[in-house]
Amino acid sequence: MRFRHPDGSVVHLSYCTNVHPAETLDGVRAQLRDHCEPVRRRLGRDRLGIGLWLARDAARALTNDPAELRALRAELDSRGLEVVTLNGFPYEGFGADEVKYRVYRPDWTEPDRLAHTTDLARLLAALLPDDVTEGTISTLPLAWRTPYATDPGAPRTARTALTTLAQRLDALAELTGKSIRVGLEPEPGCTVETTADAIAPLTDVGHERIGICVDTCHLATSFEDPGTALDALTAAGIPVVKSQLSAALHAEHPHLPEVRTALAAFAEPRFLHQTRTRTAAGLRGTDDLDEAIAGGALPDSTPWRAHFHVPLHAPPAPPLTSTLPVLRTALTRLVGGAVPLTRHLEVETYTWQALPAELRPRTRTQLADGIAAELTLARDLLVDLGLKELP
Repeated sequence: MRFRHPDGSVVHLSYCTNVHPAETLDGVRAQLRDHCEPVRRRLGRDRLGIGLWLARDAARALTNDPAELRALRAELDSRGLEVVTLNGFPYEGFGADEVKYRVYRPDWTEPDRLAHTTDLARLLAALLPDDVTEGTISTLPLAWRTPYATDPGAPRTARTALTTLAQRLDALAELTGKSIRVGLEPEPGCTVETTADAIAPLTDVGHERIGICVDTCHLATSFEDPGTALDALTAAGIPVVKSQLSAALHAEHPHLPEVRTALAAFAEPRFLHQTRTRTAAGLRGTDDLDEAIAGGALPDSTPWRAHFHVPLHAPPAPPLTSTLPVLRTALTRLVGGAVPLTRHLEVETYTWQALPAELRPRTRTQLADGIAAELTLARDLLVDLGLKELP
């Protein structure tokens, strides 16, 4: 979906396909047929943006066979779909029964991460619509905090890899006329947990094609104030290459037994749900929600937030809620000003099938309805900020 910003530029809104498990190219094609096109039809749009997730095997198949890449581009066109952004964070296995810490490998100290991201950039340059010259990719925020923190050579290795990536992106732009930018996506528990953590390593890299992806669920989970965070990035000259629109799980009174019971329904075995609380002594946290619920690991006199991407349009029932207000505030700062800070927005609720059983979509139809409802909410927020929806 495209919108005209008051400054005349085009802002793109898409939804991320990592909600649909697919490791192979055939799986990606099935996503387009079974999920993406039905969502577009529900929205009554001739064209829908998708934030494509290409796992390692799917990316390699496209890289190794230009005919397959041309065929995918043609299929996107025929189904009324367009791609201006990729999710390059998960490498493989994101649809596994247990993902947890595996999603952080390979990290930016490992050659496979650079090779995969380079492949994604080349593929995106070929998949961009003819009238679009800029693409974006979100990626791992360097690494999970361990063992990175205990390896004195890790920061230099990661910086070298990102510098090499920047050089390759420059060469790609020279060759294709398409500018691809990559954004580190701060996430709780990682080396770059907050936007503030991103400033130093991105300043060290010092390249306009390497910036940050602001995920509003992660921002909220770490209790970051959107205005403060975005002002600091602007002051440091760090570009916001894209933003993922998402909402975290919020518990205002975690000491209450009924709140613990409600939270327990969201503690599931597939993904990590890092949990944080803000105290007078600073931010406290656990790697997963079940650790917090068990008691003793976190103070419970202040609100808790958990890294669980809850549907934007359907916050959990009381006594829980979501951090949708943080998303609204962040979006106002991102695209509500005289000039947008980013032009690529992506709804990224990948946890539909990890929701408590009574909230999970049971059919493709229900899932498509839910994704369409999220996009409708995001569209309405953009229109309220003065953007005009384009055909």
